Amino acid sequence: MKIFAISDLHLCLSGTKPMDIFGVSWENYLDIIKEDWNSKVTDEDIVLMSGDLSWAMKLEEATKDLEYLNSLNGKKIIVRGNHDYWWKSISAIKRELPNTIIPLQNNAIKIQNYIICGTRGWSVPEKNRIQTEEDTKIYLREQIRLKLALEDAKRLKVSNDDKIICMIHFPPFNSSLDASEFTKLLDEYKVDKVVYGHLHGKTSRSIDYIKLNGIDYFLTSCDKINNRLIQIY
Repeated sequence: MKIFAISDLHLCLSGTKPMDIFGVSWENYLDIIKEDWNSKVTDEDIVLMSGDLSWAMKLEEATKDLEYLNSLNGKKIIVRGNHDYWWKSISAIKRELPNTIIPLQNNAIKIQNYIICGTRGWSVPEKNRIQTEEDTKIYLREQIRLKLALEDAKRLKVSNDDKIICMIHFPPFNSSLDASEFTKLLDEYKVDKVVYGHLHGKTSRSIDYIKLNGIDYFLTSCDKINNRLIQIY
């Protein structure tokens, strides 16, 4: 079994919000993703998708987008991004999603000796920038949610051979890569690898891979990785 990752596809197969208006990296990007994906992934493999999957506002409006994901090889494990407005409740999602797509929300799942946990996260405070009261409130709440996911992962870990992978939509550090309350939790729970997305375009910070305190961090936004899956394990 192999584990891959990609995120932030911002699907809109209904055609109401095409992504190619954002530049050449989005031209025919779904065709590029599908060809690369199906050339690498078998039905025994897993693809981690850290949020911003569809522009749909309601679950029923995301049907075509979810059918596209379902048509791709392997099992897909997903977490919610800040633009996934169609993701209203985990119970509704679980009832409607195809069986090749597994949603995580502040919890964990174990497949063989890989424990995958996930949550959305939030923007980490930047130096010399005042955070709004609302951002502070959400940031504190998301720390609690990350801890719930990591506690669930810890519960599932029974051997040193078990590896913990954390999926989070927002980068768990700021643009200076400073330690945050998120990274402190990831360190505390001895996570092995982290995949995250959210960042787009040439103007946003772009470090595809970095190792901090022994943890591998992978940026997986599709336009940042040339619309091709990256292999995590």
